[in-house]
Amino acid sequence: MTKELFYQAILKFVFGAVFIGILLFLPAGTFAYWNAWLFIGILFIPMSVAGMVLMIKNPKLLEKRLRGKEQQAEQGLVIKLSGLMFVIGFVIAGLNFRFQWIMLPDWILWVSAIIFLISYLLYAEVLRENTYLSRTVEVQDGQKVIDTGLYGVVRHPMYSVTIVLFLSMPLVLGSVISFVIFLAYPILIAKRIRNEETVLEKGLEGYTEYKKKVKYKVIPFVW
Repeated sequence: MTKELFYQAILKFVFGAVFIGILLFLPAGTFAYWNAWLFIGILFIPMSVAGMVLMIKNPKLLEKRLRGKEQQAEQGLVIKLSGLMFVIGFVIAGLNFRFQWIMLPDWILWVSAIIFLISYLLYAEVLRENTYLSRTVEVQDGQKVIDTGLYGVVRHPMYSVTIVLFLSMPLVLGSVISFVIFLAYPILIAKRIRNEETVLEKGLEGYTEYKKKVKYKVIPFVW
């Protein structure tokens, strides 16, 4: 672990928390938006714990996760559109609370929060199984095909988990409209996977055979 990596992780963590807080509380016009506090809690508390564990046990993986600049134009576009989706979705959630457009019952919020936390645990399991995971599409030196655990069920368990994770977010925030906006994410992921598999087939030995072994990309028995 280096001081530079530590400061980089802390800076991104603080910036992320402040930025999301602005996107939610400013449109809501109040800090009494309790859904936003719940969401920030279940997002950033586990994130801080996971970050500390990675910093101590696997700083190289943490560094990969912090590096987010895509080299490929197609993937860069996917990242930008995903970011736009999050910004619009969070702002709409705040406005939804402010103007009471469509309010969800509390039980949906709590069930969604539980689903979010379970997805977070699965996210951590994927990181444990595959230490080659970076935020960018690339083939790394010495990288090998992972075909055990969740990778024996679908080829892209990280995307499977993040789809559930991200679709639960607007429900925790209490906004049906934001949920509809976040439905763009699976479409963007489909585009990302198509390009990613092309890169992996060309650069990662054994990936073509792995595709034959594990037929489903994201959803078992469906896709």
